[in-house]
Amino acid sequence: MARNYFHLHLISDATGETLIAVSRAVIAQYDAVESIEHLYPFVRSPMQLEKAIDEIDEAPGVVLFTLIDKDLTRRLVAACHELNVPCHSVLQPIADLFRAYLGSPGAARPGAQHTLNAYYFNRVEALNYTMLHDDGQMTDDYDAADVLLLGVSRTSKTPTSIYLANRGIKTANIPIVPNVPLPKTIFSLQKPLIVGLITSADRLVAVRQQRLDASQTRFDSTYVDPVAVSEEVVQSRRLFSHYGWPVIDVTRRSIEETAAAIISLYKTHRAKLGLAEQPR
Repeated sequence: MARNYFHLHLISDATGETLIAVSRAVIAQYDAVESIEHLYPFVRSPMQLEKAIDEIDEAPGVVLFTLIDKDLTRRLVAACHELNVPCHSVLQPIADLFRAYLGSPGAARPGAQHTLNAYYFNRVEALNYTMLHDDGQMTDDYDAADVLLLGVSRTSKTPTSIYLANRGIKTANIPIVPNVPLPKTIFSLQKPLIVGLITSADRLVAVRQQRLDASQTRFDSTYVDPVAVSEEVVQSRRLFSHYGWPVIDVTRRSIEETAAAIISLYKTHRAKLGLAEQPR
């Protein structure tokens, strides 16, 4: 069955877990539709919001948000109206219902739905680390990661990393780009679990083509060339095999399924290192 893809922008002043859960529950009702998630957690300033709006402009799609700040909300709604993209507050209809029934509004506290315990702070720390180490950024402290994901472009590295971070797992991801060497530091890492993500060349071409259609960014001519893409997949397989890194084929897996497989590998990895299981 051919699958249709669309961009889904999730903007939150907290971790974004509520948005992820709600949106995926709805998307699960559509057999032939899959979202390309763009998560923006801890958006609490105009500058952070403008960055998200710029990315919505580059890849238009559905926008869901949980923002308490009224000024940020008004700016986001106005921007989405200008860009002609659908925009919806996930919590507002429920808040309105409670307000009507209880006769008073609740306190406007960003992220108040989360209990401030060790579990919550563990996830916040993991999310901060993961966002800073997305797409090959900040290569000097990979040893602080719990998991390091490798894969060619559009193998769901970022959404998988964010999902793992929401489980308290510090995750960095590095793109495998033709003729661009990987950071040398990763080959001597001991603590992080290194996992290779792969997908079929056909799916890769389809997803990349959709990205080209939705973006004004210029890409190399080989980016969607079937022969070149097939060679990328083959080379990444060889790399993972050479270093003995576990491989997960994400072709027919949801983000949740991929993350579950990684978490299982991670628990085994920690056990081999003699490390206690982290609280989740």
